[in-house]
This record gives sequence, structure tokens and C-alpha cells, in this order.
Amino acid sequence: MSELWDKLNAWLASLSERERRLVTWGGIAAALLLLFALGVFPLYSVANSAEQRVERKRNDLAWMQSVADELRAAGPVQASNASLVVIVDQTARAAGLAAALRDSQPSGTGGIRVRLESAPFDVIVAWLGDLASSHGLIVESATVDRTSRTGIVNASLIMRKG
Repeated sequence: MSELWDKLNAWLASLSERERRLVTWGGIAAALLLLFALGVFPLYSVANSAEQRVERKRNDLAWMQSVADELRAAGPVQASNASLVVIVDQTARAAGLAAALRDSQPSGTGGIRVRLESAPFDVIVAWLGDLASSHGLIVESATVDRTSRTGIVNASLIMRKG
């Protein structure tokens, strides 16, 4: 490495003062451009994908709000005589939450307490929407704690028939 450095210095010394300045400033500019390309462009890419994801979520929210009254008026699609524990277990498995479902037990009269750990927040919200529309279950109380992984939460829910 030292030998290469010595050759570079000898080459620079052989140039005229004007050429040395041009090579030095050109090298600094090239290094800055390289730093910008390797450091800033990936940040723009990440920010752009996050912006697109937020826009999709906004569009989804707008659509959900536009059909909310219609869904409320329709009421539960299918009433089930199965116990809440069975309904919660079956629908959680169908939604892909089987690994996250830690506990589900009856709570009070007509309620159920559910504990989910390391579950995707978006999947939980979709699952709760399905429980409300298909089985008439509403969330009476919820505690959601974020984890160290983005989008993954721990949740304690108390639900009852609506």
C-alpha cells in the first residue's frame, strides 16, 4: 500500500501546479459524489417506499370509511352458536395468527380474553374486522404494545358479542 502511495505522490509531483490542483479537486469531487451515491440514494429509496406504503394505507382507510355505514347496517353476516373460544381459535388460525395466539379464555358473561404475542399489527386489525363482520364480536378493551420489530405487536384483547 505504501508503494502505491509513493507512486501516486511521484505522479502528482510530475504534474504542473495547475494539473495537480485539477486532479486534487477532481478527486475530492469524485469522492463526494461516490459518498452521495452510496449514502443518500438508498435513503431516498427507503423514504419513497415508505411514502408509497403510507399512501396505500390511506387509500385503504378511505375505502373502509366509505363502506363502514353499509357494513354496520348489514350486521353480522353469519351468527354462530359455537363458543367464543372456538370462534377465536378457528378464525385466528385462518388469519395466520395461530403461532401468535397465546391464550384465550372466557371473561365475564359473554366475553373472551385473548392474548397475542409477536403478531403483525395489520393481520390483527384484519382479523378483528372479520370477527366483527362475520361473528358479531366487538372489542371491549385492547392493550397493544409494540415490540422491537416494526409492525409486530403484543396485544391483550377483551371481546364480546355485539
